[in-house]
Amino acid sequence: MRRLISRVFLTCALATSPCFFTHPSLNAQTITDPAKAGVEYEIQGEYSGRIQIGDLDETWGSQVIALGDGKFEVIGFKGGLPGDGWLRGDDTNRGEGSLQGEFLYIDGENFELKIGKGKMEVIAEDRVVLTLDKVERKSPTLGLKPPQGATVLFDGSNVDNWVNGKLVDGKYLGATNVSSKLALKDHTLHIEFRTPFMPKDRGQARGNSGVYMQGRYELQVLDSFGLDGADNECGGIYSIQKPKVNMCFPPLAWQTYDIDFKAARYENDKKVTNARVTIKHNGVVIHDNLELPHGTPGNKPEGPAAEALFLQDHGNPVVFQNVWVVTRD
Repeated sequence: MRRLISRVFLTCALATSPCFFTHPSLNAQTITDPAKAGVEYEIQGEYSGRIQIGDLDETWGSQVIALGDGKFEVIGFKGGLPGDGWLRGDDTNRGEGSLQGEFLYIDGENFELKIGKGKMEVIAEDRVVLTLDKVERKSPTLGLKPPQGATVLFDGSNVDNWVNGKLVDGKYLGATNVSSKLALKDHTLHIEFRTPFMPKDRGQARGNSGVYMQGRYELQVLDSFGLDGADNECGGIYSIQKPKVNMCFPPLAWQTYDIDFKAARYENDKKVTNARVTIKHNGVVIHDNLELPHGTPGNKPEGPAAEALFLQDHGNPVVFQNVWVVTRD
C-alpha cells in the first residue's frame, strides 16, 4: 500500500490528462452571495490530508480553482497548504479537469481524483488510497477588535469617516475610490476584505481593488487564489515586491490585512529615508520590514505630508469591513 500511495500521490500527484465537459447549471454572473454560487463554488476551495503508513508521514494540501463552464485547475502542495506547511519554492503539482454531475474528476496515468461533497479522493486500482478533507481556513485576526486608543474608520454602521464612501448591503464599505477623512503618517492598520466569485474572469479582471497605504503605496487586492503570488496579485505591493507566500483565500471568504507602516522621512521636501512596512495577510507575514523605494501609480505621489487611506475602485464588487487604525504620530 505504501508503494502504491507513493507512486500515485507523491510522484505524479496531479499530472493529468484533462477532459472537459459542459455543466448546464453554471452561469457567468459575478456572484457576491455564497448561497447563490452553485456547485462550482462548493467544489472550489482548499483540501488537506495526511498520509501515515509505516515510516511514511506526509501532509498534503490542495487548492481547487474554478475556471468557469465546469472547468477547474487543481494544485497539490507537498507539506501542507500555503502558510500552513508549504512555503514558496516547495514542491507543487498541477492538473486540470471538469465536472461530471456533482463531482470533479481528474484522470492521471495511474490514478483518478474524485472531488465533491467536501472530499478529495485519490482512487487507484479501484479503491480509495487517500482522502483529503475540504477545509475553510479563517484568519486569526478576522473580527479583531480595535485596541484602546484606536480610531475606528468603519464598523458597518455608516460611512461618516470616508470621502466618497458607500454602504453595500447596508453593512459593508464598497471599493469606490474611497478615502479616509483621517490623514496618516506612521500607523498600524487592520482591514478586512472580500472578493467576489468570478470564475470566468482571469488575472486583473478577477476581484480587483487595492489598499493604498498612506494613499501612496498599493497593497493589491485581487482574487489570486491558486496563483503564484506576483507583485500585482493579492498581497503584492504593486511594482515593488511580491509576497513571501500567496496567502489568498478563495473568493467570498473574508480575508485580513494587518499593516505596520512607517512613513518616508523628508528634510526640506527632500526624501531622506524610504517608507517601510510589515504586512500580515490572513495572519501570515508576507512582507517583513520591507523598504518601499517609490510610490505606486493610481493615487497620490510620495511627499512629506500625511495622507489618507485610499481603497481603489477597479470595477469589481470588492467590499471591506472592520477597518481601524492606530496612529503613532
